[in-house]
Amino acid sequence: MAHVKAYSLFTDFDIDLFKSGKHYRLYEKFGSHLATVDGIEGTYFAVWAPSAKEVSVIGDFNFWNGEEHKLNVRWDSSGIWEGFIPFVGKGNLYKYKIHSHHNGVVTEKADPYARRCEHPPKTASVIWEDDYKWKDSSWLKKRKHHNALDAPYSVYEVHIGSWRKNAEENRSLSYFELADELVNYVKDMGFTHVEFMPIMEYPFDPSWGYQLTGYFAPTSRYGYPEEFKYLVDKLHQNDIGIILDWVPSHFPEDAHGLGFFDGSHLYEHPDRRKGYHPDWKSLIFNYERNEVRSFLISNAIFWLDQYHADGLRVDAVASMLFLDYSREDGEWEPNIFGGRENLAVIDFLKELNLEVYKSFPDVQTIAEESTAFPMVSKPVFTGGLGFGMKWMMGWMHDTLEYFGKDPVYRKYHHNEITFSLAYAFTENFMLPLSHDEVVYGKNSILGRMPGDEWQRFANLRLLYGYMFTHPGTKLLFMGGEFGQYNEWNFQESLDWNLLDFKPHQETQAYFKALNHFYRDTPALFEKAFDHEGFEWISYDDHENSVISYMRKGKNEADNVIVVCNLTPTVRKKHRIGIPVKGKLVEAFNSDAPEFGGGGVGNKRGINAKEKEWNGKNYSAEITIPPLGMVVFKIQ
Repeated sequence: MAHVKAYSLFTDFDIDLFKSGKHYRLYEKFGSHLATVDGIEGTYFAVWAPSAKEVSVIGDFNFWNGEEHKLNVRWDSSGIWEGFIPFVGKGNLYKYKIHSHHNGVVTEKADPYARRCEHPPKTASVIWEDDYKWKDSSWLKKRKHHNALDAPYSVYEVHIGSWRKNAEENRSLSYFELADELVNYVKDMGFTHVEFMPIMEYPFDPSWGYQLTGYFAPTSRYGYPEEFKYLVDKLHQNDIGIILDWVPSHFPEDAHGLGFFDGSHLYEHPDRRKGYHPDWKSLIFNYERNEVRSFLISNAIFWLDQYHADGLRVDAVASMLFLDYSREDGEWEPNIFGGRENLAVIDFLKELNLEVYKSFPDVQTIAEESTAFPMVSKPVFTGGLGFGMKWMMGWMHDTLEYFGKDPVYRKYHHNEITFSLAYAFTENFMLPLSHDEVVYGKNSILGRMPGDEWQRFANLRLLYGYMFTHPGTKLLFMGGEFGQYNEWNFQESLDWNLLDFKPHQETQAYFKALNHFYRDTPALFEKAFDHEGFEWISYDDHENSVISYMRKGKNEADNVIVVCNLTPTVRKKHRIGIPVKGKLVEAFNSDAPEFGGGGVGNKRGINAKEKEWNGKNYSAEITIPPLGMVVFKIQ
């Protein structure tokens, strides 16, 4: 058996950058890399383990024997162990066996930088490189227009394992199968982007991917790394962007993972008040450590670089920002200024976003941040965190709370449906109806709607109509588009059989039409984050539970008027104010018969009269369908 040869991919400059936390391409150096040294093919290994006194590569090529292939420690106090092992190559399994200086602890760890992992519950890393030939150059050249803040942005959130199953074999679809079925479906439905819940390797299925162990490897549950690239490529070839759910907030304590990596608290913060998450029983990264920040930012860059991702949705930002998150008094320590903000995290997030947008100016980072922390989506140079967008959790909570009420009581809660506009332009908000809203007894979105069957589906159409005409970008979890009845179950397929029934067919047709109407209506997206793109017509008609507003584009001729009737009573001769003289022409109606509605509306154009109303010089009498949303254009 050949032993380890001295070899390195690191330059002195790499080491300086790594130590200072400024190396953002560590995946090019760490991990396992196929190489040829002195004419011999083999694999170079590099791992960070500063508290180790000995590190060996163990694998199927040496019978997992820690005495065969001991790595060399670098002389520069970087804590990096490295070396070249001849005749070891693609497909071989391996781990690092680490003997620690601390109390004789010995660990066997998967490679933090592995490009492929064994299929869980197996835990070894796999030496892997691919020569995938991308065919998405056309998309990459134009995606800045698709990803711009003044472009339509409608996201379909997908959990790969449960979107659709192969019924005959009772298994999830593969990346390769999804490149056909999912891509065609998303394109037909009119979504602009897909967001995948975490696809990085994870050991525990019920974590849905939010407890990662393989940060640089697509999960092997659905195929090889190059097959995931093929799925991304197919999305791009069909002009669909891809957002990856990314989890820099915490990681599990699994024995083969990052925790207690070299017998010390290497990746996690050593103080349990900062290093352990009580809600998720997981470890929290040490954002105060330069090398850890480099690891995380390199990981973000990796998915944008190697997998052509068009954006990262950053999970659990609120849990990162606050030292007292889910902690009682005495369980956390204030920062140096006496506050509850984690200053190291603030610096890390700014650094992350600066590097992402510097390297990939045409992507988006999106923060799942549920508090009132200021300037999350404002540029770093103005004091912000630098994200492109932020989830509008307040809108989601208030809206679902409101729509869950029987319409007879809605007039007493009118502020719940209007309050979001008081702060809608303080951030670049994305409106999410995500997986978190359809689990743990919360019911499906359809299941939350009150009334008989007709009213429930009408309420659902109204909710989506209000969502798509509200300022901000949009995100919907899979199944919501056709009225999934049951809560989401990650172990089962969506209930596609519901599409055998007319109400679900009509709901799917409605959402498809709504997506396309949104994309074809500049006023609904060109000024999505600008107060100039919205104007109330009436927000205080609580007695009738009616709201009306204008959405404005860059061209005044594109402006539209939106009216929502939040009760099952038809509103005839309902007068609304109009700022200009003209004719109101119905452009979209959620009560159309093809959507399962009753066909109540305004088939003929309505001429505005010079009669002041709602503070406007002109007005018109319209008919608003029950539990309906109508959009008018002014001609």
